[in-house]
Formats: sequence, C-alpha cells, structure tokens
Amino acid sequence: MIGFLSQIGYILIGILLLGILVAVHEFGHFMAARLTGIEVMEFAIGMGPKLFGWTGKRGTKFSLRCIPFGGFCAFYGEDDVEGKSKDDPRAYNKQAVWKRMLTVAMGPVMNFVLAFVVLTGYLWYVGDPVVEPYISGVEENGPAYVAGIEANDVIALVNGVDVLDGTQETLLAAIDGDDPLTLTVVRGDEVFETVADPFWDSSMNKYRIGVSITGRVVDTLPISFGTAVSRGWSDCLDFSTAILDALRALVTTGEGIEDTGGPVAVVTMVSQEVATYGFDAFITLLAFISVNLGIMNLLPIPGLDGSRLLFHLIEGIRRKPIKPEIEGAIHLVGTLLLLLLLLVMTFRDVWRLF
Repeated sequence: MIGFLSQIGYILIGILLLGILVAVHEFGHFMAARLTGIEVMEFAIGMGPKLFGWTGKRGTKFSLRCIPFGGFCAFYGEDDVEGKSKDDPRAYNKQAVWKRMLTVAMGPVMNFVLAFVVLTGYLWYVGDPVVEPYISGVEENGPAYVAGIEANDVIALVNGVDVLDGTQETLLAAIDGDDPLTLTVVRGDEVFETVADPFWDSSMNKYRIGVSITGRVVDTLPISFGTAVSRGWSDCLDFSTAILDALRALVTTGEGIEDTGGPVAVVTMVSQEVATYGFDAFITLLAFISVNLGIMNLLPIPGLDGSRLLFHLIEGIRRKPIKPEIEGAIHLVGTLLLLLLLLVMTFRDVWRLF
C-alpha cells in the first residue's frame, strides 16, 4: 500500500512538472499581451471542462481545467474565421505586428528563461556536485569478478594512477588496455589491491574487465554566482543542441520515432527518474523539457507559436495582412490535427504501460 501511494506521489510530481511548464509558457503570452495592450479573454491551465475559475478586474477569465496537459491564452478577436471582429479596434489582428510578434514569442522565450533561471539558481544554491565513479555491476566470470571486485566497489588507482577525478571517462580510459591492471579498490573502510586481465570485446571495439561504471554524487563544492550563470547557460545550450540534433535525425532518417511520446510518457518518465534519482532529476528534467517545449513551439507548424510568428513576419514584410479568415482556418485545422496527434500518442503511451 505504501509503495502504491509513493508511486501515485511520483506521478503527481510528473503532472506538477508539466503544469509548471505550461503555466510559465502561457504566462509569457499573458504578460506580453498586458504590456502591449492586447486584450486577453481567457487564461487557462489544462484542457477540457473547467474545474474552477474567476474573472479578473480587467475582464479576463482565469480557469483551471480537468485535463492537466496543455493550456491557452485567448486574445480578443484571435482566429476570427467568421470575421465578426474585423472592424473592432480591440481585435487581435488590429494590433501592431510587432506587438503580436512579441506576444507570441514570449511563450517559448519564457520556457528558455525558466530553464536558465532554474539551472542557475539550483547550481548556485546546491553547489558543484563532486561525482565519484563506482562499480554498479560486475559480469559473472569476467576479469573483475575473478579479481574479487564487487558491486559498489570504488576503483581509486589503476597501475598507481589516481582515476578519481569525478568523471567516468578517466576510469574507462585507464582500463582500456591489453596489459594486466593493478587496481586499488575501496570497499567501505577497506582498501586492497588486486589484478585484473582485460579482454578484447570486438562488439564494443575496446578492452574491458567486465564491469558497469556509474557516477554518484558524494559531496558538493560551493560555486560563485558567476560560475552558476555560466554553467546554467552552457547546460541550456547543450540541451538545445541535443534536441535539435534529435529533431534533425527524426525528420531526415526517422531515427527515434519509436521513442517519441505524449504527456503520459513524459509523466511516466519523470516519475520514474525522480523516484530513482530524487530532486536533482526533477530540476534537470524541468529544464530539459522546458527547453524542448520552447523549441517545439517555435517550429512553423500550424497551431503552434512558430506558425503564428511566420504569418506575422509575412505580414510585416508585405505590409499587408493575410486574410484573417484564411489564417484563422489554417491555425484551426493545425490545432485540430495536433489534438488528434496528441490523442493518438496518449493512447499509445497508455498501451505501452500495459
């Protein structure tokens, strides 16, 4: 019973993570609209039937909806397919192009800002983690097994050379050779030496001793705010590069299509990672998925922010708007197709769970 309740708690944490990302994204649209004088009809977190809501002093309706995935910020006269508000100066399409572009862009921008602020703040508060590579698994009858090495052991020296510099790569490089290795092993309070004879693994194209090596955080070192800012920015760039590379591979070769998933898959992955690695995983995933959400929304796909930006850019270049009826219809069709895709992916995610 306790295990079941814990699992429910981790699932709620995953839902909370998505809720934070959506709220920050829509808040970016909302604040930009308020600053530029664009009228906001409704600000909603979640989709589907309304759980509760209220009306603000300026007439904006705020609501929390029952399906905890997605949200929206609706502007007055936006996507007016029937043209009812085409002569109303308050209508979204009557606003200056730069105002509309700023309002649309601030959703994805706030996702990037969130990732950067969270990573920077967390690194500054927690400090720089000191990682210790350790043996997380030993292959039966392999060289390490024969040498008496066990799971959770720490290899401190290889042939007298210190390999505990906080990276797994240093240890992996030190044991990749054909000569017998003299290993200094730490097991709790015990320190001993043993010898392992590496073997050539043709499938991995390297020498191995039959161990799995994992890193664990054993301490943290204080870092300056400037260093935290630099590290937070660097991590955001690394996340962006990884996401863009994955998108490129998906579009060009179809690589990774089986690994794609919808909100259910995201919640499942977050709950599992947090259950295993704790709050560190929550922060890392919050930043990574936030960057991913920002990038995906900038793609010029009808129904997403990137498509709206493209229409506004075309309008700015030709000094003449595309007919609101046409633009609204394109966004409407795109949104419906995205919702259909979301339903299909959700069904597949649930199917995979069973």
